[in-house]
Amino acid sequence: MKWLAWLVAGFVLLSAIPCSVSRSLKDVSTDKRSKRSIDLNDVYYSKMRQYRLPNEVTPTSYHVHLVIPPFFEKESDNKFVGHVKINFTWSDTSDRIILNAHPTYEINTVNIRMLQLPSDEAEKGVPMDVYIANWALQKQKYWLVINLEQMVKNGSVCELDVTYKGNITTNETTGLYKSAYIDSDGRTHSFVATYLQLDNARKMFPCMDEPPYKATFKMTLTYSKDLTALTNMPSISRRDGESANTVVEEFEETPRMSTNQLALLLSDLQYIEPTAEINEMDGKRLRVKVWARKEFIESLVSVPNKIVRIVNYLQNYFNSSIGISKLDVVALPMYSVSKASDNWGLMFFKESELSSPLFWSTTYELLYQWIGQSVTPYRRNDAPVNKALNSLLASMATFDLNPDEMEGKWPMTMLYPLYYEFAQTAPFSRVAGIRHEATWTKAELVFRMFNYTLGRGQFQKGVMNFFHQLSKENRRTFFHDDIFIYLNEVADDLPPGLTINSIAASWINRDRVPLVTVIRDYKTEKINLSQKVYLRDIPPQSTAKVSYQWDIPIVMQAQDKLNFSNTKPTVWLTRKIEPKNLTIPDITIKDNFIIVNPEEIGMFPVNYDSCNWKSLSKYLRGPDREKIPPITRAKLLHDAWNLAYAGELCFSVAMNMTLFLKEEKNHVVWEPVFTMIHHVGRRIEGLDVYLKFEAYIRSLLKPLYLELSENPQPNEPSWKTHMRGLMKNFLCRAGYEPCIKEARDHFKKWLTDEEPDKGNPVANEFLCPVFKWGTDDEWEFGLQRVINFPKTSLARKQNERTYLLKTLAGCPKDTNKIERLLQVTVLDQNENFTDADIHLIFSMLTGSATGYKTLFNFLHEHWYTVKKRFESKAYLWDGIVNFATSSFNTQEGYDKVNKLYMDHRDEFESADAIIKKALTIIKQETKWNEENVPVIDTWLNENLSKEDLDAIATSTSTENSSITTVPTTTD
Repeated sequence: MKWLAWLVAGFVLLSAIPCSVSRSLKDVSTDKRSKRSIDLNDVYYSKMRQYRLPNEVTPTSYHVHLVIPPFFEKESDNKFVGHVKINFTWSDTSDRIILNAHPTYEINTVNIRMLQLPSDEAEKGVPMDVYIANWALQKQKYWLVINLEQMVKNGSVCELDVTYKGNITTNETTGLYKSAYIDSDGRTHSFVATYLQLDNARKMFPCMDEPPYKATFKMTLTYSKDLTALTNMPSISRRDGESANTVVEEFEETPRMSTNQLALLLSDLQYIEPTAEINEMDGKRLRVKVWARKEFIESLVSVPNKIVRIVNYLQNYFNSSIGISKLDVVALPMYSVSKASDNWGLMFFKESELSSPLFWSTTYELLYQWIGQSVTPYRRNDAPVNKALNSLLASMATFDLNPDEMEGKWPMTMLYPLYYEFAQTAPFSRVAGIRHEATWTKAELVFRMFNYTLGRGQFQKGVMNFFHQLSKENRRTFFHDDIFIYLNEVADDLPPGLTINSIAASWINRDRVPLVTVIRDYKTEKINLSQKVYLRDIPPQSTAKVSYQWDIPIVMQAQDKLNFSNTKPTVWLTRKIEPKNLTIPDITIKDNFIIVNPEEIGMFPVNYDSCNWKSLSKYLRGPDREKIPPITRAKLLHDAWNLAYAGELCFSVAMNMTLFLKEEKNHVVWEPVFTMIHHVGRRIEGLDVYLKFEAYIRSLLKPLYLELSENPQPNEPSWKTHMRGLMKNFLCRAGYEPCIKEARDHFKKWLTDEEPDKGNPVANEFLCPVFKWGTDDEWEFGLQRVINFPKTSLARKQNERTYLLKTLAGCPKDTNKIERLLQVTVLDQNENFTDADIHLIFSMLTGSATGYKTLFNFLHEHWYTVKKRFESKAYLWDGIVNFATSSFNTQEGYDKVNKLYMDHRDEFESADAIIKKALTIIKQETKWNEENVPVIDTWLNENLSKEDLDAIATSTSTENSSITTVPTTTD
């Protein structure tokens, strides 16, 4: 479940929707099949084919017979024999059939026969003859083109019969592939499986390999009798084959489905069944089996009943079964694809994923049995809405089935990274690769907003109508705006002129979020609401002003009548309001606070007038704090700090909102705190106020850290372990003495090792505290381990060396350590450091004020030596100029960088534009500091203890000492 700490850790993001979104989402036409929807996102964008099949014929059924040889040793035996019969109905008069087919096929025969003429031709007695003129594989298009000798009219039905040989994939998990696992006795167990997602069905049989072309499938397999065969449907017959040790097995015909939903597995895996039962639904009772290799089956003993719980929950939600009689769930050995293969009735998981005690991922994949397989995205670019809706439903189900799993993770771990990214001057300019994930995430959060604002019951009704109506249709496919149309039909209290479709468009098609400002006029007892684009960074003057508007549900709570189960909007702040502000009667008296957008119902932060913020801060420090749910407490804290960071709120107000944390025990509230510490700390590091800020952070973190205790307890909740780790990390950074002592004690084991280059016995979490707060000797020991890192050792991984080098460069607070590293790598040109290492060092030095200031001084002092050193390596020259100059944020820093530029004006060459840009950035950063640092400093002086302030004064007076000191803290 992505943007600094969260973005890097697991978030997750996606591409902006084309401008046509808003037009299409507004269209609530009932003709859902004739129109084209907007692209919510081009999911599978890297796999989409340029060559779409013409729609002259439509397949209605496939009969696929595969002959898979007994397990083979020779590469030449990695082939299978295929025989497919396809029934087609002509939807347009044509003299050709075009199928998707892999270019490596050896096609032996292609035959055709007429099964049914159009009614007018049948009445005339027209002959049922149809003949093939020729056929050919068009390898570039992955097409098998079959030309007929005569035109076949609309309404005709023919059967195409193709025999061929194909390749079993052996080097990747695609198409029909072979793999193997080795048991504890060293025996190899081979198996054959499929991965037909996207457009890989064409690797297994000629077909119309696009999601809209749904048909029934009947599978027949000839294979080794030592194995067990699974497909989407149950077996109906099994007999001996013509060859020794083979069997021929036929399977029940599937419902109509897309080609990429077909699946098979030939293996010696074993199965276990649940002790609980799936509830009967639609007159059927689903049979569940969980399959795995013999030695892994014990790890899955709880999985069958977990699946039963999930399926029963989802059956109740959809008021429908999955539509077939059995469900085989497989922990597939050596499964290398990134996500489970959720084929209808036969699902493949990674072993580690299926054995997890968590519910979310299993629930998410099972949901595709309803929305994805039973009803399917019409095109692949309709799939993001499928992903988003299933993700929301999986989260809701997990909350109900296993609530501890989701607490504190959803939706904040999705939403807050979006806030950070969309508030950038240029969203995704640094992390464009996650843009697509962000669009799915936005869509999921829009569904969550509707689940609140429509009410859970109405939202469920809309989803059920969507599923049931589409499952009755011939195609059983959907466009991505269909779900919004069905939700619109159950939305009975929207303001005139608003539809679910138009509301969704205003949120999904923009890489921005709004900021809602709530100003209470306590004299007139009115509330003024306004919206604007939320920007966290001050945009350059050259940046065009963005003036988006959204349709925003305003859900409100008042102090004297808190009821967080009421999520109906009090009012909608719409795009069409003129003027842009909306004034409504206040909902409580002046002495009470109000909260807008509780529980993060919508994707937007909220600002208030200073009196309302003051009332909120006071209440959060009182005995009734927990009457406000954890997510809303977290939101208030998160909004206040980020609005202050963005210049929308005085920092003293935001700092007041942190005072209640000294008593706060809930991890949900604490989760966003660490990112905020990082963001603000990064801006003020190197300034006198930073030591005071660190002391305040220690005072906040230490009580809860001590309460959690330093060591994990048996069977403790995962959040506790996670929270302890976060607190420990930040306390170590802020100089918490017990943490530093623990790190140095662990490091000593390595320091005294007789053969330290054989391995690193120190956990990564201890390296940075040692290199930051430890001695020069400890740091030098780490440097020697990088220099002497074994180049050919199979036991040591290169990423160990990379991590060690990152911490050596990025953690120290002493200039002498950094100067030593630059001396060795740049001036001495130690051969153990590559150009990539040097660039990494430059990059890591920007992580601290000590780092980038030392790098700047190094560049200034050794200008001509460094320039000559990198004269043929522009990226290193550009890198050192960029990393040495772009992180300053004070007038003093600006003056230093500007002097460097003036002293060497004509010598920067390729880095000239870089330093000019750095000077522009420093001006902006300087303005931020000038406005906010005095406020933060004054607040800290008023709220830190005298002991802390005295300790800081003492530390500052000895800061220039050559002796490295470990900070102390007062209890």
